[in-house]
Amino acid sequence: QVQLVESGGGLVQAGGSLRLSCTGSARTFGNYFMGWFRQAPGKERELVATIVPRLGSTYYADSVTGRFTVSRDNAKNTLYLQMNSLKPEDTAVYYCAAYPAYRGIRVDIKDIEYWGKGTLVTVSS
Repeated sequence: QVQLVESGGGLVQAGGSLRLSCTGSARTFGNYFMGWFRQAPGKERELVATIVPRLGSTYYADSVTGRFTVSRDNAKNTLYLQMNSLKPEDTAVYYCAAYPAYRGIRVDIKDIEYWGKGTLVTVSS
C-alpha cells in the first residue's frame, strides 16, 4: 500500500507564496512519476505539474507556468510544489499523485495509481 501525505496548504493573500510537500515511500519515489493535481470548488480535478524520477524533466499546466515549480528530493522521498504569485483562482485542494512511468509526463487523471488525501490552498483577494 502506497501512502502519500501532503502538507503545506493554508491561507495566503494574492501575490503571496506557499510551498507544498508530499512524502511517500522510497519505492514510490524511486519507481513512479510524481505530480500535483488540484480541484477547485465545483470544478473537475486538473493536472498542475509532473516530474520524472531521475532526469528531473517537468510538465506544467499553462495556468501555472512561470509561477509554480515542481521538484523532488529522492533522498528524502519528498515531492514539492513551490507556488509563487498566487491568484484567487489558484484556490483549490491540491493532491499529490503517483503513477507508472509508461503513462508519460502529461498524464491523464484516470491513469493515476495513487493519491494523497489533499491539502487546501486558499488565496484571498
